[in-house]
Amino acid sequence: MVHTAQYLAYGLRLRVLKPHVPEVSLARRERRRCHGGRRGVPEPHRGADEPARAALPHQPARRAERRAAAQVDRHHGLPVRVGQVVNIKAKVNRAFNSSMEVGIQVASEDLCSEKQWNVCKALATFVAHRELSKVKLKQTTPQTEEEKTEHSVAAERRRMRLLYADTIKDLLANCVIQDDLESRDCSCMVPAERTRVESVELVLPPHANHQGNTFGGQIMAWMENVATIAASRLCRAHPTLKTIEMFHFRGPSQVGDRLVLKAIVNNAFKHSMEVGVCVEAYRQGAETQRRHINSAFMTFVVLDADDQPRTLPWIRPQPGDGERRYREASARKKIRLDRKYIVSCKQTEMPISVPWDPSNQVYLSYNNVSSLKMLVTKDNWVLSSEINQVRLYTLEDDKFLSFHMEMLVQVETIQAFLLLSDLLRRPEWDKHYRSVELVQQVDEDDAIYHVISPALGGDAKPQDFVILASRRKPCDNGDPYVIALRSVTLPTHPETPAYRRGETLCSGFCFWREGDQLTKVSYYNQATPGFLNYVTTNVAGLSSEFYTTVKACEQFLLDNRSDLAPSLQTL
Repeated sequence: MVHTAQYLAYGLRLRVLKPHVPEVSLARRERRRCHGGRRGVPEPHRGADEPARAALPHQPARRAERRAAAQVDRHHGLPVRVGQVVNIKAKVNRAFNSSMEVGIQVASEDLCSEKQWNVCKALATFVAHRELSKVKLKQTTPQTEEEKTEHSVAAERRRMRLLYADTIKDLLANCVIQDDLESRDCSCMVPAERTRVESVELVLPPHANHQGNTFGGQIMAWMENVATIAASRLCRAHPTLKTIEMFHFRGPSQVGDRLVLKAIVNNAFKHSMEVGVCVEAYRQGAETQRRHINSAFMTFVVLDADDQPRTLPWIRPQPGDGERRYREASARKKIRLDRKYIVSCKQTEMPISVPWDPSNQVYLSYNNVSSLKMLVTKDNWVLSSEINQVRLYTLEDDKFLSFHMEMLVQVETIQAFLLLSDLLRRPEWDKHYRSVELVQQVDEDDAIYHVISPALGGDAKPQDFVILASRRKPCDNGDPYVIALRSVTLPTHPETPAYRRGETLCSGFCFWREGDQLTKVSYYNQATPGFLNYVTTNVAGLSSEFYTTVKACEQFLLDNRSDLAPSLQTL
């Protein structure tokens, strides 16, 4: 039909016309497989690699050689059928030094009934090369609240992508992946080698762009073909593609290259299976070694007549490398489920405190920071009070009451950031933190604390909190330093009769450099129901309670601004 990457700069309206195609679905919900007219369309999915998604084709302008890694984020969609219109919108969410994140949204409409529905939402990362050097990209300037939110959160998504490979390794090394092999019926197991597929494709001029590089969408279509055959050999049915993970364009291929596509089922779960696909390129008679140019992990299901997933046969991995792929597939499934629970759920539909374990560390940290950044970028903050240049803003949104305190302090921004990111020192200025214990130093930027707080209002018991603190330095000039706080649960720190367990949904600090030795310090808190009465009581007129705490924070920063001076040279 069309190569999606050719239209990343603007929206499209495409009509599905091919009469021989019974049903085309960007959400891959069709019963029968049909590849005609789908080349280059991104496959939606939940969860993935780098940290959680799939790659899209890239065709940069002005002779910039393409090498792109990209991902598809969450999706909910209905099928797209003949005669319906496909609308594709895309724009750059944020540009980094030499890479950019592109947001792509696919919707459809029926011209007869005028019904419209979302098909797919994708996030893609592109890296542009010109000859032998990377292209220095111009920064984007967000205008609307939505653009500001995507621009802000893109930096955290980038960080999550870079950490994903290490997350898989740590999960396999330090965690026990639940495996139900012993409880399975071995008589129904299929040897993994029986699902292996290998295909060779010759890149012809219609498969390439004006520079002679193979269309990414064409490679994706070929990869899906071999993956579908591999999946069919396990289930003996017509599988439906649901997700694509770790889809990387590692290098280009040109007209005349032979592409060797290999696929095998890595693992089969109750209702889904993972197929690993890799692509190698070589030129007949000119190269002695094959070039690894693409790889991906594709998840398939088999739908019954009611569009419900069928139970699949079990897979028996081959000893050695097959067992490694088997275990890694289980780890990726666990990460997908953790990511779906932590990142994809709405705040009103999930517990405030979520369980902490090493496998969901990356996504908890991501959700912690991104939630605060999204709260910061809201446009409907209302200035409630101001006393001596200390401002109090409030926001009523999504059944939550949030507040935001703001002040200017004569302290270097990095010093304020380091002083307030150490929660062990917070009792020195905040009387709501009676004592703080460092429970676990997760990594350089994330730590878990146990906080004891005095009783609020008429409560007889003091409160305690188990808090994940995540700090982030700016990604680019103009970005704030961030300290994000949220509640988690730990088996080592359950609720006790001595305290009433409190919860923090979203809170933290942002620091902006306003000039030499001048920092704007902002504190945000999305109030939970247990804290709501206290907040509403103190919001009116900027009570002395809030004002006293903010001024104590300012004095703490001023008194200790020289403590960290030697350590700043190493940052």
